[in-house]
Amino acid sequence: MPVALVRGEGCYVWDSEGKRYLDFYGGHCVTPLGHCPPRVVDAIKQQSERLLFYSNVVYSDVRARASRLLAEMAPLKRIFFCNSGTEAIETALKIARKFTGRSEVVSMIGAFHGRTLGSLATTWNPGYRAPFEKVLASSHFLPIGDLAAAESFLTQNNDTAAVLIEPVQSIAGMVSAPDEYFQGLRKLCDSTGTLLIFDEVQTGIGRTGTFSISEQFGIVPDMITLAKSLGSGIPVGATLLSQTLSDEVQYGDQGSTFGGGMIAMSAVEATLRSIRADSLMDRAPIIFDTITDALQPFALEMRGHGCLIGVRIKPKVSTILPALREHGVLAGGSADPHVMRLMPPLIADEEHIAKFAEAFRIVVEDDQN
Repeated sequence: MPVALVRGEGCYVWDSEGKRYLDFYGGHCVTPLGHCPPRVVDAIKQQSERLLFYSNVVYSDVRARASRLLAEMAPLKRIFFCNSGTEAIETALKIARKFTGRSEVVSMIGAFHGRTLGSLATTWNPGYRAPFEKVLASSHFLPIGDLAAAESFLTQNNDTAAVLIEPVQSIAGMVSAPDEYFQGLRKLCDSTGTLLIFDEVQTGIGRTGTFSISEQFGIVPDMITLAKSLGSGIPVGATLLSQTLSDEVQYGDQGSTFGGGMIAMSAVEATLRSIRADSLMDRAPIIFDTITDALQPFALEMRGHGCLIGVRIKPKVSTILPALREHGVLAGGSADPHVMRLMPPLIADEEHIAKFAEAFRIVVEDDQN
């Protein structure tokens, strides 16, 4: 974006020339509490005056509190902290291969799981993978939502360690599948001895209405990866494991110098406490429904869950986004040229949504004329 941002507060950011933007993009889905949430800022300030950093070779009270709170809120209770989503995926892939003794991984057509070598092997976009194909681990891509294709592959390939899936493929255009697909995938993985990994780097931390979207499907994955919203903008990632998997992890199987650092943990603790104390997860489906109603005359289709929204429109998104910026609104594109991505914070209210909808209406009508 041709924008130099210098300040943020709540649902708004300001550029270097003083222009204010309503931010429904969140820097790639990173701000569940909006920008500079006071509790998170205060927690970071207080921790920075006590101890900026020491690695997890020592005990840390703030790490313990963040870990306990995360375990209370998430469906899986064993946690490895790292620094990013791609690191969380790398950790999950290592554990899956060691636990099962198998080497191959299945992911989905349209998937994005990261750009380091391990996660890149499971990312669909051939343009990202092509320069590194000779060194990438073996992966197979299946169509999301096609349970028959998954059954055919997994029952015929007994070297599959895990199925790795984004429950909502954000970059692909907010592509998902019915609940029954995920329920069937869980049963299929159980019957074939394959681990099920949910990449919730974008869907997690309550953005879809529950801490993990798996809760809405009535299933529990073997691992969940988190990042983005987890620290309200402070870099942090986490891999959550079932107790069964955790029991098999040995000392030294994985490590991270900066994973679980004090500043990051202060941000995680404050973010999670804010989401729980203010019941913000409950806001997610309300925001989705309110935006859906507001865009009804212009949207061809609404996709996604909660505050992870895809808006399919007739004009190309590449022409709409610059016009929205001119009207003081930030939104995102996707691999589908006709699907715009919205990742509003959980604090977005009716006034924010009305402002977005009015700008959207003006821009789309201008494009049609």
